[in-house]
Amino acid sequence: MIVASVVGARPNFVKLAPVSRELRKRLDEVIIHTGQHYDYEMDRIFFDDMGIPSPNYHLGIGSGSHGLQTGEMLKKVEEVLIQEKPDVVLVFGDTNSTLAGALAAAKLHIKVAHIEAGLRSYDKRMPEEINRVLVDHCSDLLLCPTRTAVENLRKEGIVKNVYLTGDVMVDAQRDCAKIAEIRSHILADLELKDKGYYLATVHRASNTDDPEKLKAIIEALEELGDVVFPCHPRAEKYLRKFGLWEDLSRKVRVIKPVGYLDMILLERSAKKILTDSGGVQKEAYLLNVPCITLRDETEWVETVEDGWNVLTSLDKDEIVRLARDFEPCQERRDVFGRGNASAKTAELIEKLASGSLEGARS
Repeated sequence: MIVASVVGARPNFVKLAPVSRELRKRLDEVIIHTGQHYDYEMDRIFFDDMGIPSPNYHLGIGSGSHGLQTGEMLKKVEEVLIQEKPDVVLVFGDTNSTLAGALAAAKLHIKVAHIEAGLRSYDKRMPEEINRVLVDHCSDLLLCPTRTAVENLRKEGIVKNVYLTGDVMVDAQRDCAKIAEIRSHILADLELKDKGYYLATVHRASNTDDPEKLKAIIEALEELGDVVFPCHPRAEKYLRKFGLWEDLSRKVRVIKPVGYLDMILLERSAKKILTDSGGVQKEAYLLNVPCITLRDETEWVETVEDGWNVLTSLDKDEIVRLARDFEPCQERRDVFGRGNASAKTAELIEKLASGSLEGARS
């Protein structure tokens, strides 16, 4: 039996790593890389760092508008699926690659499994929200990281083949933290002291493409000082476009995007994290680092409810105040599981491929 894993962006690669290892104990896996992320710092370094097998197919789509990018992915993924004839197509999270993989499979009547099913921000201005809703509604197996995700699906009438597996990111982070301690030298290279700096990431189009929002974020980072800022290519593009780059690079420690191993150490050693990334919010939570989310909503509501994450409006003074004053109000709980989600996931995908999966269970 064959499972085709469709990936294309950094968050997909991180989730793929532990799942692929478990899948290959049970099934033949074909990895289809759409090319959504293509710079070494956003792509190949994750395969190298995390020991992910090289993709069987690299479609080379690259960047573009949402419609253009998703359409090209849909066309090329479909061609691969027709050739490979997998029993299951596995998709991850909420990227355009996720949507294209799920749609291509569904239209070819191939079973679809969705890792990270059931997440909702309830903000349809986010392209990711559109992607995750559509993918959930055309999936045959919905693998939920949290009880909240299961409940979100139930509210939408999705109850068949819904499983609470826990979050595969817990598995990925556990495995990679051990490797990072041996292989990563980023803290020494940057001469950073433990809990001596803020870590910031910005990549979401609603922030980067809006000059007023981006200016507020950057001015906050400049006022805070002691900020390390791995700069996403999209952020750099608009920082230069809006004339914010030179001042930022003088006042903030701007570095290139880093691989997962380096990122884990940067996150773990930061005193606080400021981000608009869903994945980084969750990584901060798992590493016991307070997080200030540069958005007014989040799909990871558990991190906020547990008191380790706070949302902020895009106001400079508000961002600075929260970064300086916000502290968690209680001990962190294991709301994302305890590190066995990948094994559960592989077992369920094998059952889906063989036709032996029973009804809904949550």
